[in-house]
Amino acid sequence: QVQLVESGGGLVQAGGSLRLSCEVSGRTFSRYGMGWFRQAPGKEREFVATISRSGGIINYVDSVKGRFTISRDNAKNTVYLQMNSVKPEDTAIYYCAAHLDGMPVTTARRYELWGRGTQVTVSS
Repeated sequence: QVQLVESGGGLVQAGGSLRLSCEVSGRTFSRYGMGWFRQAPGKEREFVATISRSGGIINYVDSVKGRFTISRDNAKNTVYLQMNSVKPEDTAIYYCAAHLDGMPVTTARRYELWGRGTQVTVSS
């Protein structure tokens, strides 16, 4: 089965930056819509950003607009989340996910493939 592996998480100070990566195995990555989701302790999983198969359609949750940027490199089978001006409330486990029909949907249940997540902790 296709595997998704997130990396780049860690501890960062408020106002700093972090770049998350998600590498996807297989030869069909360019067909997938990709999304980033996050989940903090005691909270529901939250949509963060999504990008269409070609990169032409992008959506963000309001709380990260202007601070986070999602992008993809189909030649590297990788989707990225550049996190700038991070805030303590950004602290969560961040997951990448793939929607196999290529649509950049924002509903988690529409995504068929998931990574195991990477922890992002923002200190005050």
